[in-house]
Amino acid sequence: MGFMWQYLKKQHGYVFISLIGTIGKVAAMIGLPTLLGAMIDTALISGDFDKAITIGWWMVGLGIIGFVGRTVNTYGSSLATARMTEEMRNEVYEKMTNFSHDQYKEMGVASLTTRISTDAFVLMQFADQILRMGIMAPLMTITTIIMMLKISSNLMIILIPALFIMVGIIYFIAKFVRPLSEKQQKNLDRINGIFRENINGSRVIRSFTQEENRFNRFKDVNNLYKNNSLKLFRTLGITDPAFSFVIISMIIIIMLFGSRQIELGNMQIGILTAFIEYSFQALFSLLILAQLFIMYPRASVSASRLKEIMDTDPSIHLNKDGVTETETRGEVEFQNVYFQYPDADEPVLKDISFKAHKGQTVAFIGSTGSGKSTIIQLIPRLYDVTKGKILVDGVDVREYNLEALRDKIGYTPQKSLLFSGTIADNLKFGKEEAEQPDFDHATSISQAYDFIQRLEKKYSSDLVEGGTNFSGGQRQRLAIARAIIDKPEIYIFDDSFSALDFKTDAKVRNLLSEETTDALTFIVAQRVSSITNADQIIVLNEGEIVDIGTHQELLQNSDLYLEIARTQLSEEELYG
Repeated sequence: MGFMWQYLKKQHGYVFISLIGTIGKVAAMIGLPTLLGAMIDTALISGDFDKAITIGWWMVGLGIIGFVGRTVNTYGSSLATARMTEEMRNEVYEKMTNFSHDQYKEMGVASLTTRISTDAFVLMQFADQILRMGIMAPLMTITTIIMMLKISSNLMIILIPALFIMVGIIYFIAKFVRPLSEKQQKNLDRINGIFRENINGSRVIRSFTQEENRFNRFKDVNNLYKNNSLKLFRTLGITDPAFSFVIISMIIIIMLFGSRQIELGNMQIGILTAFIEYSFQALFSLLILAQLFIMYPRASVSASRLKEIMDTDPSIHLNKDGVTETETRGEVEFQNVYFQYPDADEPVLKDISFKAHKGQTVAFIGSTGSGKSTIIQLIPRLYDVTKGKILVDGVDVREYNLEALRDKIGYTPQKSLLFSGTIADNLKFGKEEAEQPDFDHATSISQAYDFIQRLEKKYSSDLVEGGTNFSGGQRQRLAIARAIIDKPEIYIFDDSFSALDFKTDAKVRNLLSEETTDALTFIVAQRVSSITNADQIIVLNEGEIVDIGTHQELLQNSDLYLEIARTQLSEEELYG
């Protein structure tokens, strides 16, 4: 649980306030039974009502102290744990954002979501209970035992077996709770994963009428979660009835034994009343400790899951002290590059070598799975090469400050993912300080300007998550505008024109060619028509470069390129 404490101790001011409140609570709870016993024996039984009133006022004073103590304790613990959780989530989120795509796959997006939400909340609850009850319970236990020993060591002997029984129950429950908690959290990860998958793939599920199949899969995992939770709750359910039985049994035995002592004249009624109150407080304090011990295994599991994130080094290092400036601009070279995914049996890219210069448009084409998208994802270090080098402006990409490297690049991914917010918010991903003229320029090139102007709120129009309230073509045009708005040195378009009709595609490419004359442009294409004017076309097959040349050169010299072209273009387009 050191992970939780490293965040909680930073809130030492609020923890101290909580501790002061706890001391006030304990003082009130310890003092009241003694005053109650004194009122019964020295005031009420003797008939000294003036003394009863005096003691009563003392009790009111302690009650006020207890009220203030509880209020201060709650205030301090609430602020400490809320701030602790905020800082914890911020740091975990920041660490997660530096993970590579492989690390996201390895840990699972659903699991990461559960960790930063549910696991952090579990730690907040546990820390709150520690500050509210965890400090008070041992203080109460120690002080009440001292007070009971002062009142009657004989009655105290009766209480000892109850203490051992309660400790035994705590140990038994804590032993079984941790493995059940681990299974519960893993099942929750699976529920989140299936739910996320079903929501994202709802259109496919409906089109293939697989609703019942997917529901049954969700139901099976949910049933596992339910069964595991029932085992956990049944185990936890033993606590309260078992402890209540022990507490009630001990109070009855103490009352019987104490009554006998009163009858023999060895004890007064007020003393017995005070002892019973202290007994109840001591046993109740142990019950509170038991609840904390029961919470501990689950909190420990959550802390371990969050700590795993913080202890995992990003496979793509940020290299904050790396290169930030270069003399040349818009130059990229691949030198014998190999790349293999961690869970793959063989490389997906093999011995890739080529050079690209400022002002050029370099296109990649090939069959599905030939490695086109993988190549361009290596340039901004979304992955790192397995072997070989990629030089950007003469510098190995791994030697760059990662932020400086990516600032050189305007990247449009295959999936035109937009974020909830406004159109302006999304465009500012490319240039934070962008204003209306920048928006107009970028959207005019991407052919998004006209449809934006037809919207009531223009650039202030809202997008839902993923931008799904816009069509695929509109999302793609917005994604292109986002990539070009800052006029980067290197443009990367990963099959970014696939949702555009041929007319719009042609307009966008013509305007882009004018916009990118002083930059290097990479295009991953499925359509031959999108790359006929490229300065260099790289033909890939099964992760290897098979041909390089212009459109006309490849038509004459590359059988694979000619085969692809013939499936898409007419004879007139091919040779006209």
